[in-house]
Amino acid sequence: MPVGEGRLVGLVRDGLPAGVTIGVALSGGGDSTALLHLCLTAGFAVEAVTVDHRLRPESAAEAAAVGRWCRGLGVRHEVRVWEHGAVCGNLMDAARRARMGLICDWAKARGIGVVALGHTRDDVAETVLMGLARASGIGGLSGMRREFDQGDIRVHRPLLAAGREELREWLRGRGTPWLDDPTNENERFTRVRARKALAALAPLGITAERLAEVAGHLASVQEALAVQVAAAAAFVEERAGALRLGAGLWAAPAEVQRQVVVQALRWLTGADYAPRAAEVERLIGALAAGRDATLAGCRARNGWLMREPRAVGGPVQVGALWDGRWIVEGPEAEVRALGAEGLGQVKDWRKAGLPREVLLVTPGVWEGETLLAAPAAGLSAGWRVRLQRPFTFSR
Repeated sequence: MPVGEGRLVGLVRDGLPAGVTIGVALSGGGDSTALLHLCLTAGFAVEAVTVDHRLRPESAAEAAAVGRWCRGLGVRHEVRVWEHGAVCGNLMDAARRARMGLICDWAKARGIGVVALGHTRDDVAETVLMGLARASGIGGLSGMRREFDQGDIRVHRPLLAAGREELREWLRGRGTPWLDDPTNENERFTRVRARKALAALAPLGITAERLAEVAGHLASVQEALAVQVAAAAAFVEERAGALRLGAGLWAAPAEVQRQVVVQALRWLTGADYAPRAAEVERLIGALAAGRDATLAGCRARNGWLMREPRAVGGPVQVGALWDGRWIVEGPEAEVRALGAEGLGQVKDWRKAGLPREVLLVTPGVWEGETLLAAPAAGLSAGWRVRLQRPFTFSR
């Protein structure tokens, strides 16, 4: 038995549900390759998916090589390709979002409800360092979640207590190859810089193990704090896709206020990460004082937090997801923001009991420049509207 196999197999066996097929996200790198082999050694039924990001000329050949390895193991394997043009903004974040979307689409198509990712203790430490650079609160310094829901898929990270080099040593002991992605040495990317900074900090005793331990302590604090954050739900009312933040919220501890507002921003925008701490603090000050402010595509006004008009999504057809949150159901037509032009065509909009600014960023149903319906403003005319994701406080 290769050195450390018992411990590693135990992590996987304890970290994944028994009796179901596990979908392994398999890049071919050392971490995910170790995860696949550990799942097999632990006796799990597995299938694997590789996302070809098409960011390097070699990526298609590498994905094909991973497929050959899987066939040799008797593991069903599929490649999903990220079809994209020029990628604007944060490339790594865009690639990560695309990867998770493609992985979950594959899992749903295969009838697989559980996906395993190969993140390690080193990934936790690097995440903490990046959180420090952003001046993150407790949530951003608590490492990585061991499991979470991505739509209908339950995602697990069973190897967070394992080190990256530990996994590679185990693979070497078995004579199992893996692929090295040169992107992991490109200092253009924040995570690569964090990885190299971590190596430089090791002589001070600031190692991946220590940072992961600190993240675990902060995760325990975050779990306790989440009880207070959930209690703050009494001060938050969702109406027509906007949030009314009651005065009682501003008597809560500052960190509770921050986490409530961060969750509100993420719900409104669908973002995975919070804005920088100083910007969130500025927005909280505006909300508490009833002043106007904008942040991350959201607008604060008179104690309400809503989408900013210039940030809402473009036109879609009825039945499609609009602005990342809304579904309009009814006869075929175009859905776009109600806006001032549309609201002017709703004679009795004040009867909805909502501020004008809230209604402006709700969905309108249009035929050219003619408004057919504005369900949130009280003009239904055969169309119905609902939020795909109701607002809830996560624990």
